[in-house]
Amino acid sequence: MKKYFILLMMLSFYAALFGQNKSVLKLEDIMKGQEFVGYWPEDVHWSYDSKLIYFRWNPEEELVSKWYAYSLENNTYKVLSADDLARKLPEQATYNPDKTALVYARGGDIYTFDIQKSAEKQLFATLAYESNPAFSADGQKIIYTLDNNLFSWHLADNKIEQLTNFQQKKETQAFAPVSEQEKWLLEDRKNMFDFFSYEDELAKARRANAPIPASKSMALVMLDGESVMGQQLSPDERFISFVLMKSPQTKSTEVPNYVTKSGYTENENSRPKVGSLESTFEFKIFDRKENKVYALNTPLIDGITQWPEPYKAIAHGERHLVFGELKYADDGKNAVLIARSQDNKDIWFMLLDLQTGNPTVIHRQTDEAWIGGPGIGTYWPNSNFGWMPDNEHVYLQSEQSGYSHLYIVNIKTKKVKALTKGNFEVHEAYLSADKSKWYLLTNEVHPGERHFYSMPLNGGLMTRMSTEEGYHEVHLSPDEKNMAVLYSNATSPWEVYIRENQENAPIKFITFSQTDEYKSYPWRKPEVLTITASDGKKVYARLFTPADSLKNMAAVIFVHGAGYLQNAHKYWSNYYRETMFHNLLADNGYTILDIDYRGSEGYGRDWRTGIYRHMGGKDLSDHVDAANWLVKSQGIDAGKIGIYGGSYGGFITLMALFKNPGVFKCGAALRSVTNWSNYNHGYTANILNTPLSDPEAYRQSSPIYFAGGLSDRLLILHGMIDDNVHFQDVVDLNQRLIELGKINWDMAVYPLERHGFRHASSWTDEYRRIFELFEQELNK
Repeated sequence: MKKYFILLMMLSFYAALFGQNKSVLKLEDIMKGQEFVGYWPEDVHWSYDSKLIYFRWNPEEELVSKWYAYSLENNTYKVLSADDLARKLPEQATYNPDKTALVYARGGDIYTFDIQKSAEKQLFATLAYESNPAFSADGQKIIYTLDNNLFSWHLADNKIEQLTNFQQKKETQAFAPVSEQEKWLLEDRKNMFDFFSYEDELAKARRANAPIPASKSMALVMLDGESVMGQQLSPDERFISFVLMKSPQTKSTEVPNYVTKSGYTENENSRPKVGSLESTFEFKIFDRKENKVYALNTPLIDGITQWPEPYKAIAHGERHLVFGELKYADDGKNAVLIARSQDNKDIWFMLLDLQTGNPTVIHRQTDEAWIGGPGIGTYWPNSNFGWMPDNEHVYLQSEQSGYSHLYIVNIKTKKVKALTKGNFEVHEAYLSADKSKWYLLTNEVHPGERHFYSMPLNGGLMTRMSTEEGYHEVHLSPDEKNMAVLYSNATSPWEVYIRENQENAPIKFITFSQTDEYKSYPWRKPEVLTITASDGKKVYARLFTPADSLKNMAAVIFVHGAGYLQNAHKYWSNYYRETMFHNLLADNGYTILDIDYRGSEGYGRDWRTGIYRHMGGKDLSDHVDAANWLVKSQGIDAGKIGIYGGSYGGFITLMALFKNPGVFKCGAALRSVTNWSNYNHGYTANILNTPLSDPEAYRQSSPIYFAGGLSDRLLILHGMIDDNVHFQDVVDLNQRLIELGKINWDMAVYPLERHGFRHASSWTDEYRRIFELFEQELNK
């Protein structure tokens, strides 16, 4: 009897310890992802005759999605067969000037399509790989790329003409800049051993006497390891612009894979770390008439030698540039080039004189943090810009008002005019086919919604074309008579609907993807609200609340990842598994809050750059303020608040537990950055500069330096073959916690998972551990 009593007590103890899921939702179901929710459609686009809508879909729940085509003529859709797919025109097809024909590449060959005859013609059937075809400005030729050179196909007589002559040297010198110490060592070794000097002189002599191929009176550009990018022929066919990219030899991180088919550990190369040497770029012009090649005259670019503050001590000379597309006016008389500094604090729009290579800056955007925002891009000069119909103005997007808006700039006077304005952001903007008006996607209605508008060419009243709360990803038919819209709201995943391209037109859904299992549960629509941060700023948030009868006075704060991302919105979340998990938590009595902390998307420039030089600063204090708000406004017990998140969310979780002990009773850090000097360059250098130029930014932003502050319960979870945030990050933290003598932490690893988990079993195990953590620490 005594043994039975002890056993009963032990069972009761473990039941209380691990908790009981009171929800009808099961972790193993919701962690199946789309298998449970339903496979929603993706990749929506139109046929070129505006009669069919294409999309990828998987309503039959097969292993892979299939292509579907919906017919507007008979209101039916069908699965595309292999023959249908072979005839389906690629999205990259481009029109001739009068829009009677298309040209495109398929399988390394080039095709044209006569729109009036609905007939395809194959121009090439070769083993060579032709690519990037486009019609010439007069429509009489097709310009394409083959083996890094530009060619033209004359439609009248089928003559092929080579336009450029790029050739690699047989012996190339790898671009591998070395430190001053390494230079000294190399020179010392050369002076010490005659052999090295002899080898250098021999290689130099061989290069000098190497035969140069005949150029057929065409300027020869010998490449020394560079890659040719962005070749463009001017409308008058006199000039060809191009970019030479030289990539350095950099050390990459090796990611070991322990669970392999071979039974042996296998390594794969991943990215370099932040601060590694970057590729360099040169913009050049080939004058076919003068048969000469010359470079962009970069000293004429305003600010080219003005290094920003963090780099002044370690850099000199001209700042390195990355170049975007050279865009020609419709009349072919002028061209504007966009360039971005590699430190990403300046972007220039330049009128380019092709005969001299001289640029005239017509607009410059500078940000002491980093250039970015909707329509402006972040890493490459891929901003939304182009020519207005008058050939005297270019349009572009800028954050000069504090929010990303649409502007036009006069190329002669450099005068800037705003076409949109207000405390909202323009996420997309493009001209109608006849260039008589604009189509826009904005969050004017609410930061957490996206709606579609039309607007007069020179600005003015914006006419809202979408009405339903949520996100409307609009794809206009080529004739612009209809819209195919990928739409979602807070509780319904993406579906396709169609409507006429006019105000207040009715909508018709053509896909229905939700499973019966998903529809059977009464999903909570989270309340979208604002909380006031300690500095007075309004922080948008989503709140999930339990029924009053279930409320356990405990709360969980979820931290979204990706840094520049938004989750406190009114449409389907990228974190839909987490959203379902939050419903399960609410069924078990928890209150759940997730906020769009400083650095999140959708709220303008100051919010976007609010983490500059200090990740784990304002973004972290926003979460501490959120915890205090839960106590004051929702009646949550201050000792029963947990926090969790993945990637950037995992990073914030670590910083929260390390820097603010006692605020959060426990936390789960998934795939988290522990040391920003280990992360990639493109993202990290924007926010923290580089470790060499701004070491203090890295020290105050990296959790590993603050691990000594851990006193609350921590659970670390990470995929071992994560090629984004490397497993090395949490191994380093593991060792640091061991050395610090910390005992209240655990780590779970997933040998076959990368940054984004793929296997339902891994998702289930991960969230079982998170749920048990909250039950153990918060639901006592």
